[in-house]
Amino acid sequence: MSVALIRSNFVGKVASMVCLFAFPLAAQQANTSLSMQPTPTQTQGGNPSGTPTPNAPEPKALPQPTHVDYSKPAPLLPNPFARYIPRAVPPPAFTNSPKIEQLIQNGKLLLSLNDAIAIALADNLDIAVARYNLPIADTDILRTKAGQSFLGTNTGVVQNTPGGGVGGVGSGVTGAGAGGTTAGAGGAGVGAGGFVGSTSGAGPQPDSFDPVVSGTLSFERALSPLANSVTAGTNVLSQNTTAGNFSYSQGFSPGTALSVGFNNSRLTSNSPRFSTNPNLQSSFRAQVRQHLLQGFGPSLNTRLIRQARNNKKITEEGFRFQVIVTVSQIQNIYWDLVNAYEDFKVKERSLALAQKTLSDNQKQVEIGTLAHLDVVRAQSTVATAEQDLIISRTNLQLQQLVTKNALTRSLSGNSAVVQAEVIPTDTIQIPEQENLPAVDDLIQQALAHRPDYTQQKINLENGQINIKGANNGLLPVVDLVGFYGASAIAGLQNPLGTCVGAATPATTGCIPPGSIAPTGFGDAFSNLFNSSAPDKGVAVNIQIPLGNRAAQATQIRSRLEYRQSQLALKSLENQIAFTVRNDAFTVEQNRARVAAAQKAQELSAQTLDAEQKKYNLGASTYLAVLQDERDLAASESAVVAAMTNYAKSKVQLDRDTAATLERNNIVLDEAVTGQIATQPAVPNIIPNKTALQETNPPAQQPPK
Repeated sequence: MSVALIRSNFVGKVASMVCLFAFPLAAQQANTSLSMQPTPTQTQGGNPSGTPTPNAPEPKALPQPTHVDYSKPAPLLPNPFARYIPRAVPPPAFTNSPKIEQLIQNGKLLLSLNDAIAIALADNLDIAVARYNLPIADTDILRTKAGQSFLGTNTGVVQNTPGGGVGGVGSGVTGAGAGGTTAGAGGAGVGAGGFVGSTSGAGPQPDSFDPVVSGTLSFERALSPLANSVTAGTNVLSQNTTAGNFSYSQGFSPGTALSVGFNNSRLTSNSPRFSTNPNLQSSFRAQVRQHLLQGFGPSLNTRLIRQARNNKKITEEGFRFQVIVTVSQIQNIYWDLVNAYEDFKVKERSLALAQKTLSDNQKQVEIGTLAHLDVVRAQSTVATAEQDLIISRTNLQLQQLVTKNALTRSLSGNSAVVQAEVIPTDTIQIPEQENLPAVDDLIQQALAHRPDYTQQKINLENGQINIKGANNGLLPVVDLVGFYGASAIAGLQNPLGTCVGAATPATTGCIPPGSIAPTGFGDAFSNLFNSSAPDKGVAVNIQIPLGNRAAQATQIRSRLEYRQSQLALKSLENQIAFTVRNDAFTVEQNRARVAAAQKAQELSAQTLDAEQKKYNLGASTYLAVLQDERDLAASESAVVAAMTNYAKSKVQLDRDTAATLERNNIVLDEAVTGQIATQPAVPNIIPNKTALQETNPPAQQPPK
């Protein structure tokens, strides 16, 4: 058998071994990935099953904002190389949905509260930003399935939309305009990444659950001058070495690690001292390592997966809280718009009344029945009314801008939305009876449905997982290792060391021809499995940190943080109870203020009418009429403010009891995708007759 034939045989065997290892390992990797996927009930929203939170409803899994579930790896088929190619993420949309432009008529944006909420669910940028937290949380699940630690997800509330009195929802009327955004109540998403404290993931890190196959194919030519020619039989040793080595490693949840190494080499040399030339060597070793103390058990090594799944639930609750906060903010912005619109109408009526009074006074001065000073007073009143109207108009324009900004993704200068006036077509309806549930029932409803409260309870579950990991980290490392391997050689008899002519082994040390049977790589490979040259053994590795101070500090810290979280949960319970009670009181008070303001308006209107009649008969003075006009304008503004405050207090109560979505007929799954098919239905609103009359003027009668 020639050297070229042996080389060809070796290369062919190496190629066969690559295929032999690649396909089973790919299949095993696919099986491992499939075995670690969520059940069908979990994959709908990427929310895996788990132990329900005590005393809290199981959070409903949400669909993904895209059709891709990033908690799963790229499929192995039909493209097995897809897992090594970057996955594209669609760019965000920066254009508005067509619905808002469809509401524009004759240059005016006729906006109802239901339409405002529907548009905001699709286009509000705060909600759009928060949507990405859901697939980001899925990537943490994918990481932990591979045995890596999670990176964390932002689970707080995005509040970059100005207006609506965020942070003090319902606390003001005209002062809660642009720029009033602060942190939302409840402290959603306490702790970075959806978990409490700095000891998250404490304890020994699991081995990589993803199998890893590595290989090396190398070619080397070496010329080595030798000072002693006796050992190698030559003064300059020339060697050509070809190596093909492969290895496989994978970790498993019980704390087991498996590694298999397969090494092959082919060596040709000019030394007569080698028995075979070329010389073929093959060896393998399979090793299993099992943690016995630190790092032992599936419960410990899968804890990061459970925490990532809990963090996904926290993220879903955070998104639900985002929708509640944003919808509440949109409602408050709308009521601020209604307030500004109604106030502008009040100022228009006040100016019209002042102008009429001025005209009447001027006529009386002309006929000599009134002093000129009363005309000057009337002119001053008109000027003041004009000033008030200008201020009210600019406030309305600002509130219209705030509304447009809250409902759109983009406000280009030449768009129809920017140019259009926003006319609120709804107003609040005061029910005859409030019929609020009992305060204790409202508190229980809040504790059962508040997203921030649910987040804190899931955080406690993560804290318990942290404690278990930190406790295990106190243990010394004791590993049991077992291995089995073998080695074999093959090749052709070295012609440089074969006896030629009169040479004899006794005098020259040569090998007689035919002493070594020719063998190839196949012979060496088969000898690895016939126990002709086994290599096997067991070992116990022990590592005992004598001080163990770092592990002690981590373990104590994890328990302290857990106790702190328990107190934080109790504090949140007290805060929720106090807030809900205060909200119920506020609704009751604001309802009484509306009734009082309406009665005061009726009285002011009747008083002004009576005073004007007396004035026309000469039984009163202009100063008395002027004061009554001011009282009427103030009472009308007070009614508008009281109605707005009442509407906002109802919004605040719904927000703090987490009833916003249910009461307003909002489907959370649609908010996740941004495809709003269900029209919101806010209760206790009626058409704004003033706005509708302005936008729909009566048709002109043809001349007779």
